[in-house]
Amino acid sequence: MNLVNRSRELSRVLNRQAPSDVESAEAQMLIAELVDVVTAHAGRYHDQDDPLISDAEYDRFFEFLKALEDLFPNYRKPDSPTRRVGSPPVSAFEKVRHPDPMLSLSNAFDSDGLRTWYRRCVSGLGLDEHFPLTLTAELKIDGVAVAITYVDGLLTGGATRGDGRVGEDITENVRTIRSVPLKLIQPVRMGLHEQNRIEIRGEVYLHNSDFDQLNRRLAQVGAKTYANPRNTAAGSLRQLDSRITASRPLSFFAYSVYTPGANVADSQSGTLVWLKMAGFRINEQARSFEGIEPVIGFCEEWTTGRSTLDYEIDGVVVKVDSLEYQASLGSISNAPRWAIAFKFPAREETTRLINIVINVGRTGKITPEAVLEPVEIGGVTVSQATLHNADYILSRDIRIGDTVVVKRAGDVIPQVVKPIEDARTGGESLWEMPTTCPVCKNPLERIEGEVDYYCVASDCSEQFIRLLEHFASRGAMDIEGLGSKLAMQLARKDLANTLDDIYALSRSDLLTLEGFGEKKADNLLEGIRLSRERSLARLLYGVGIRHVGQITAELLAMRYESARSLSEASEEELLRIEGIGSIIASSVTDWFSLDQNRALIDALEAFGVNTHRLAEEAAAGGEDLPLIGKTVVVTGTLPGMDRKEAQDLIRRRGGKVAGSVSGKTDYVVAGENAGSKLTRALELGIPVLDEAEFLKMVYG
Repeated sequence: MNLVNRSRELSRVLNRQAPSDVESAEAQMLIAELVDVVTAHAGRYHDQDDPLISDAEYDRFFEFLKALEDLFPNYRKPDSPTRRVGSPPVSAFEKVRHPDPMLSLSNAFDSDGLRTWYRRCVSGLGLDEHFPLTLTAELKIDGVAVAITYVDGLLTGGATRGDGRVGEDITENVRTIRSVPLKLIQPVRMGLHEQNRIEIRGEVYLHNSDFDQLNRRLAQVGAKTYANPRNTAAGSLRQLDSRITASRPLSFFAYSVYTPGANVADSQSGTLVWLKMAGFRINEQARSFEGIEPVIGFCEEWTTGRSTLDYEIDGVVVKVDSLEYQASLGSISNAPRWAIAFKFPAREETTRLINIVINVGRTGKITPEAVLEPVEIGGVTVSQATLHNADYILSRDIRIGDTVVVKRAGDVIPQVVKPIEDARTGGESLWEMPTTCPVCKNPLERIEGEVDYYCVASDCSEQFIRLLEHFASRGAMDIEGLGSKLAMQLARKDLANTLDDIYALSRSDLLTLEGFGEKKADNLLEGIRLSRERSLARLLYGVGIRHVGQITAELLAMRYESARSLSEASEEELLRIEGIGSIIASSVTDWFSLDQNRALIDALEAFGVNTHRLAEEAAAGGEDLPLIGKTVVVTGTLPGMDRKEAQDLIRRRGGKVAGSVSGKTDYVVAGENAGSKLTRALELGIPVLDEAEFLKMVYG
């Protein structure tokens, strides 16, 4: 069976169940199949730049595999793709270590982000805040970064960026790109101050017109066409046969020079001039400015003007022009302080809003959702999108039947941005927030100071189904086998109306449910039995107290010896705990003020569920607390410990673990593939620690 058919069949299997519903024997077979399929698709994406499925489908396979491995760790295979992120260089390419790391860039998404970066640069250089610092702005080409080495003026090497430190040797493929000089222009080479080795960095890309022509040519001979210019450029560079690369109309823009011990110019703008003299193509749209405000205007101009270009750009790179100033500012972790990428807004599409429905969450929160005519955004078909809350809809005058602008926020979460009023025909209808819950028909309430509406009925079946699913989830009570499907069955069959009811379930109860045999029933009962021993923090998170996530639950468990003692805490007492604000404090006291919630804790305790703090949950003693009062975020994969171990260590050393990076974050501990949290930390100038630096801080 080929990969496409295997994927379709596997997708049908996964559609019928959640990971928590899979039995042991089936899990072993599913894990083996998923490992093969996910690995094959990862190869198509990373190695061949030719994906067969959407990113969303790939992510679903990957996350299902990861969930199964977490539930059945004995079946985790040594070659599982979950053991790594991305793909290493293919064996046919030699690895190349860059003489100087090819750093990433911090991102700014609006003018305020650019101004904040500029102020940090001026301050970091010790200049007056009104000093007109010279900046160079260059279009950010949506291509593939490469480094090209010249020795004695001759091209001797080419490498991909890779992980920034080690890339792949693509020398023979780089040689085929016509806009890459095989030999530097002699008079310029003599200006290298006797340096015989020089590295040129830039971007390989395809012109849109060349891309279209290539696809037409492929279509004429019945060959497969490509999705976009960037993927085509990446795939072309990584061909084992350089003759194939030569047949692709690749282009190259140069933007920087690395020479050990010397510079070819004293500024970025001067470097671009040098590159042009040496025979390289540079992006002619690059401009230098005094101060940040004209740079902001340049970025705004190209936000709307990018469609006029014959190549794709996804932002503007802004750099401090002086190389001396660049050296003074230096770098943080894997990004320079002296440069930033202004990222253009997410790609948007228009479609028709067919209807607005509302969903009931586990805390009773009501969320409006748009039902859309399917539209493709960034390679993903979108048919539903969030509308956030009632105020969001009303303030934008979004109506059922409108033609609306939809974007994938952060290129991931679809959301309706606005209606296109000029496209209205008169057949659109206004939407009103329902006054009652669509499931239990009880009145909805809007809590003072909040934008959301809630169903506060304790007997709301939909709310309880979501709550039961959450209670049994891996981060809470971790009841193997109790997923969304079973939660719905238990509620609909009247076998569970409150959380404690699951501890009264019998084998005979479960055998009345569809799909349950004796073995499955016994496995679930064993999972329920084991859940009685979970920590206090897991219980506090699992019962669904509004605004109490895993981190907050752990913080509360460190301060209170039992759920009962927490129930007696006043709002003022909770506010004295660092990391607990007024909203959380009020939510906790409100939850425990309800008779049915206190009765739930008593009932759970009567069933033998642990409601007391475990020894390892207690806060560390007063001595040896190097992180006291500090907020730390852990992101990426650390080489010597998993994320939970690092977070536990932070708490034992007096620190607070946060899930996102903000201005209140004191440190970010970053491993490999750290992603957006690292980017945000670099934007805010927050100290970033690797594992060794982190351990030195906590152990001294």
